[in-house]
Amino acid sequence: MKLSTITCALLGLASEVAATALTYKLVANEKACFFATTKKPNEKIAFYFAVQSGGSFDIDYEVTGPDGNVIMDGQKERQGDFVFTGKQIGDYKFCFNNEMSTFAEKFVDFELAVEDEARVSIPSKQGSSPEQTSALEESLFKISMQLSTVTRNQKYFRTRENRNFSTVRSTEKRIVNFSLIQILLVIAMGALQVFIVRFFFQGARKGYV
Repeated sequence: MKLSTITCALLGLASEVAATALTYKLVANEKACFFATTKKPNEKIAFYFAVQSGGSFDIDYEVTGPDGNVIMDGQKERQGDFVFTGKQIGDYKFCFNNEMSTFAEKFVDFELAVEDEARVSIPSKQGSSPEQTSALEESLFKISMQLSTVTRNQKYFRTRENRNFSTVRSTEKRIVNFSLIQILLVIAMGALQVFIVRFFFQGARKGYV
């Protein structure tokens, strides 16, 4: 049955990918590290992150291999989307550094995925030709790539939405604070005017006496 064949193929594709998606709160002067483990050499490692709120929406990051060598790093980056080949077996360390901030807390969305480069073969049906199986396999991989593109676009729009919402909240707070300062200044000016008028009248009465 064609439906069961497609289902088996999709399950095979899903079994070759190990992914973790998290949202982490980095307080000021904090450095947080996370790990992804490869069990085979030459596995693909996907690394995505985006600063959702806090400060100037930027963060320092660093990716280190099992041998301790730095694979990639960056300073004051808002987001990143990388794919590289893990040639060594072991733990790859992904660190976020917010030590540049003295008081700003930052929320970081990130995803770590380890994927085997080897393709999963689709179970062939009796009586089907290799060409049909190959065409179905290519169609499934195209669908997988399109789904990946849709997922990336969703992450991008979510990041933009969170940043815009954070900007709106920040602007709203500034407007409220500015309004309160204006009210206090008006009250202070009114009190000062009353004090000056009373001072003049008291001085005039003393002059007549």
